[in-house]
Amino acid sequence: MTPRPRTRRIAAPLAAGILAAGLLTVLPAAPVHAAGSVVKVTGGQGAWQLTVDGQPYQLKGLTWGPSVADAEKYMPDLRSMGVNTIRTWGTDATSKPLFDSAAAHGIKVVAGFWLQPGGGPGSGGCVNYSTDTAYKNQMLDEFPKWVQTYKDNPGVLMWDVGNESVLGLQNCYSGDELERQRDAYTTLVNDITKKIHAVDPNHPVTSTDAWVGAWPYYKKNAPDLDLYAVNSYNAVCEIKSAWQQGGYSKPYIVTETGPAGEWEVPDDANGVPLEPTDRAKADGYTRAWNCITGHKGVALGATMFHYGTEYDFGGIWFNLLPAGQRRLSYYTVKSAYGGDTSHDNTPPVISDLTVEGGADQVQAGRDLVLSVKATDPDGDTISYEVLDNSMYIDQSKNLVSLPSTDLGGGRLKVTAPDRPGVWKIYVKATDGRGNVGVETRSIRVVPPVPSGTDVARGKPATASSYQASYGDCPCSAANAVDGNQATRWASDWSDPQWLQVDLGTRTTFRHVQLSWESSYAKNYSIQTSDDGQNWGTVRTVSDGNGGIDDFDVTGTGRYVRVNGTVRGTGWGYSLYEFGVYA
Repeated sequence: MTPRPRTRRIAAPLAAGILAAGLLTVLPAAPVHAAGSVVKVTGGQGAWQLTVDGQPYQLKGLTWGPSVADAEKYMPDLRSMGVNTIRTWGTDATSKPLFDSAAAHGIKVVAGFWLQPGGGPGSGGCVNYSTDTAYKNQMLDEFPKWVQTYKDNPGVLMWDVGNESVLGLQNCYSGDELERQRDAYTTLVNDITKKIHAVDPNHPVTSTDAWVGAWPYYKKNAPDLDLYAVNSYNAVCEIKSAWQQGGYSKPYIVTETGPAGEWEVPDDANGVPLEPTDRAKADGYTRAWNCITGHKGVALGATMFHYGTEYDFGGIWFNLLPAGQRRLSYYTVKSAYGGDTSHDNTPPVISDLTVEGGADQVQAGRDLVLSVKATDPDGDTISYEVLDNSMYIDQSKNLVSLPSTDLGGGRLKVTAPDRPGVWKIYVKATDGRGNVGVETRSIRVVPPVPSGTDVARGKPATASSYQASYGDCPCSAANAVDGNQATRWASDWSDPQWLQVDLGTRTTFRHVQLSWESSYAKNYSIQTSDDGQNWGTVRTVSDGNGGIDDFDVTGTGRYVRVNGTVRGTGWGYSLYEFGVYA
């Protein structure tokens, strides 16, 4: 779950004027050491250590999530946790306030430089590292300029060139060409490293990737790196044996680690990754730190993931303080790093969360009852909030708070989402003291089951238009009355559009259900006709929002149609099912 790169600015370096006043002396003037620290990798094979101004330094770090503008707000908190290091993914003209604030609070920065395609699987920005000389020269020029700008800033600990690009190149290439690109990329990393060393001999240079399988490329092509770096979550305890078996001659740091990620856990019954509990996540940090510190003389510390405040799908999975509320993992990391926890008030812990009636057949728009078991270790009163997320429907990472009714005994009632598909439901337990426990479950939302018989099922259907070929199409009118939620009717992208079904004989119905795809009708009417030419309206909707429209309506006719007059999106109209119930 690596963050996307911050916008990198290609610009001239900041003016860095340093005025050093020397004492009068008859001896030749000695070089004046600037305010920055001298950071070295010292020692030999299997007995390395990092030193800062000659003193041993073990990275007890976190990756940095808040905005630079909030640095002064959060740095004291980081320091109270025992954190001495933060890591960033990009360095540019905006970095100075962060470096300055970190230094003022006794914290140093692993300062990143972003290379495409950073971020591992799913990231973009393909570069041909064999032939794209312009891009390579741009990076060879840009990064040393920022090093020159910030090398004397006391907040800088080391430089980190690239993030998960050896892995990410698999999104761009395969086979022999992928191997050539990985060789070319790591060769560029070495060229950048040499240029950084020429500008700044006082800070080490490393390079991060997402797997230890990248290290053979660094071993072969990047001998000038001072140390290696790796992002590893559930597999962090395997790094030591991989290093030993690989015959490496450099130490390493772990630049991201923590609990198992979405890509490392089994799927639940609804086919989505099973998010660990708060307790399991906290244990993940403890396990990671123990394995890192257990590789003495080689692993020089870590910046664990993630000191972030983002309050969304990924934020709830990893952040130590989403929306500024402290998780159980926050206190676990604080304990691991030696922060004083003796007076801490810790979060509520949710030990169980169940969906009454089952999580695989939740009827859209109907009551959904959750049963929660939670305790607070400090005896604080617990309050609850229920949220949902549609990541597995539309890739949205947003969490939406749902109005809830506390039924007592840990039972919470909400209205289920009205769009079919797999959703995630979150329950937050807060103690009023800035702490939060979170537990989540997936639910599969299905259309409600109306009483009566769907008299439109399998009957002849026609439409004003349909998409013959686009994505999953052809999307003919018949798809809307086939009883299959996986097929759909889709119209042209214009107003008005209609779909009608021939019931075969004049029929009286009592209920209509429409299951919209993401392209829905904002304004539409339900109409009937005996001849398919002259229509009467039995229901008008002027505030449609998609999902499931399920309502009682009385009508009689041989033909029934949905007549769309205003689309809810820039696309057409799209219906999974049009049910007419007698």
